[in-house]
Amino acid sequence: MSNSVVSPTYPAVAPTPLGGAAESTRRHLSHKQVQTVDRLVVAAVEELRASGYDGLTVRNVARRAGVAPATAYNYFTSRDHLVAEVFWRRLTALPETRFDGRTGAARRVSDTMAELTLLVADEPELATACTVAVLASDPDVKVLRDRIGWEWHRRLEAALGEAADPVVLETLEFAVSGALLRAGMGHMSYDELPAAMTRVVERVVR
Repeated sequence: MSNSVVSPTYPAVAPTPLGGAAESTRRHLSHKQVQTVDRLVVAAVEELRASGYDGLTVRNVARRAGVAPATAYNYFTSRDHLVAEVFWRRLTALPETRFDGRTGAARRVSDTMAELTLLVADEPELATACTVAVLASDPDVKVLRDRIGWEWHRRLEAALGEAADPVVLETLEFAVSGALLRAGMGHMSYDELPAAMTRVVERVVR
C-alpha cells in the first residue's frame, strides 16, 4: 500500500477584482452590477449583526440593500452563498505580511496562520455564519470554498518559502481549517488560535 500523500487541487486563478470588489462567483459583472453586489454584501454583514445567522435571509438582505429580492437571487443562490462571498472578500482584502530576509520560516508561517484564523474573530455573528456557510452543499459555495482553500494554500506556501514540503503544507492547511471549525463550534476561543497555530508550527516546520 502506498504511503504517498495527495495534496488537494485548487483553482489556478482567483477572481479578478473589479471596481475594488471581488468578482461574483456566478458571472462577469458590469460596473453597475458590481455596485449592486457590493450593496448586498454590506447589507448581509449588517443583517447578521442585527439578526444573527438564524434570522438571515436573502430577502431581508435585499430589503436592507434597497434591492428587489429577484435581483438579489440573480447574484446569490442562498444565504450561505452570500455569507461565503463575504468571507472570501475579507480574505482577499487581507494585506499580505511582507517579511525581510532575516525572518525564519517558523515565524513567517506562525504570523500568516494567525492572520488567517483571526480574519473574522472580532465579529462573532459573522464568524458563526461563516463556519456554517462555507460547508454548505450549494454549488456556488463550493466554488468559493475552493477559492478560499487556494488562497490559504498560496499564502502558506509563500510563508514556507521555495523549499515548501507538500506534506508540511497540507498539515498547515488542515490546522487552519480545523482551528476555524473548532472556534466556530465554540470548542475554543478565537483568542486561543494564534498560540495553537504556533504550537503546530513548532512541531512541523523546521
